[in-house]
Amino acid sequence: MLAYGDRALLVELGGTERVVAWVDALRRLGVAGVADLVPAAETVLVVADEGVDVRVLRAALAAVVPGAAGALPSDGDVVEIPVTYDGPDLADVARHTGLSEGEVVAAHSGALWRVAFGGFAPGFAYLVGDDDRLHVPRRDSARTAVPAGAVALAGDYSGVYPRESPGGWQLIGTTDLRMWDLDRDPPALLRPGGRRPLRAGGPAVTGRLRVLSPGPLCLVEDLGRSGVSGIGVGRSGAADRAALRLANRALANPEGAAALEVTLGGLELEVVAGPVWLCVTGAPTPVSIDGREVGPFAVVAAAEGSVVRLGMPPTGLRSYVAVRGGVDAPAVLGSRSHDVMAGLGPAPLAAGVELGVGVPPRSQPHVDHLPPGRTSEEVVLGVVRGPRDTWVADADLLVATSWTASERSNRVGMRLSGGRLEHVDPGRQLPSEGVYRGGIQVPPSGEPVLFLADHPVTGGYPVIAVVVDADVDRAAQVRPGQCVRFCWVAAP
Repeated sequence: MLAYGDRALLVELGGTERVVAWVDALRRLGVAGVADLVPAAETVLVVADEGVDVRVLRAALAAVVPGAAGALPSDGDVVEIPVTYDGPDLADVARHTGLSEGEVVAAHSGALWRVAFGGFAPGFAYLVGDDDRLHVPRRDSARTAVPAGAVALAGDYSGVYPRESPGGWQLIGTTDLRMWDLDRDPPALLRPGGRRPLRAGGPAVTGRLRVLSPGPLCLVEDLGRSGVSGIGVGRSGAADRAALRLANRALANPEGAAALEVTLGGLELEVVAGPVWLCVTGAPTPVSIDGREVGPFAVVAAAEGSVVRLGMPPTGLRSYVAVRGGVDAPAVLGSRSHDVMAGLGPAPLAAGVELGVGVPPRSQPHVDHLPPGRTSEEVVLGVVRGPRDTWVADADLLVATSWTASERSNRVGMRLSGGRLEHVDPGRQLPSEGVYRGGIQVPPSGEPVLFLADHPVTGGYPVIAVVVDADVDRAAQVRPGQCVRFCWVAAP
């Protein structure tokens, strides 16, 4: 078990069959304190619930003993997928395997495949079978667009692309079945583990807001989706969770109530039905109501017909506008958050969009003003050595270098420039592993990427360090061009 920051552990199991068996055993035992599991080719990333000491979780996981690997599903759990074997790579697969095209079709259609894990995209399942003849390499160059419903092989796995996307697997056929459908519960047709409820209803509406201008980017965000990594969906949620929680606490809302995440100010809201109580935290953007400055970090009321405006914050990147009762928006997989990576949740707000305000809680706010967050030109973030720190020649260069946040940064991750972390063996391939918010991944270019709220579920580049959980919120406020430094902290 390798430390993955202060919120997770990467469990190495050495193969997909052992991964499946270990996850089955873990689910049967019902180990407390587990927020999410990300099975992958040879590892399982275990994310702890907030407040759970990972040292305690490590001891509990040590007691998990996998049973027989690769137990087959019962007949009631079998999904029949009709396939037309007309893929453009069918002849290449036959050449790689030494089989005829007809024998490839017979072997693939005659196998009983099992869902090992999810990843790559929502609804994409990595399927394992028991016919070693179908093991084939990826294509030498990936296609820029693979159509939805394409049936493919790569390595030890088969899979069905749930939507059009780039891909490097060998395409052998097509199916008309929808792998991913948000009108279905659960939306993933193929998934590891058992069923679980994934939807949440919306609150009753007591107020209404109209967007006059969204600014550069305005998203609805809460604390994200928990426990859906197995179907290829990350947690997402507010990039600066501490700022969201603070704004909600000030209004006596539940900490995870949905609010607006505003990038670099510019938001204008009209109170269509009110009054509405609100609080703005995060990047200290100027706030006015009908031209009257009210400032951020304050609990204020906006009457019906009022216009709320946010200016450009002098520091920081993302501000949070919480309203008493929470922002009402359709829930997807139990969350109202927009996920840039997965394309889930309410769309980015545009002029003319109206938002409901939920029923206010019974308890009342107890503060008028809040302390502003700390800001500085250079941000220093604490990091724990990652599970793959030996994959680069000198991981200490991470903390010895002053990095600059790239213009290409977004909610998926902060790209860093200013140095280069060389791979020890540039040709060595890492099987896909689970990744989590705060992980610092180093691609072959040597320029690190710090994963933020909308990170992918799995990744194929080494994670050499992980930012401690509390500091990831500070990382979310770093602007492009700002300096970032790292300092080592002890693993829990």
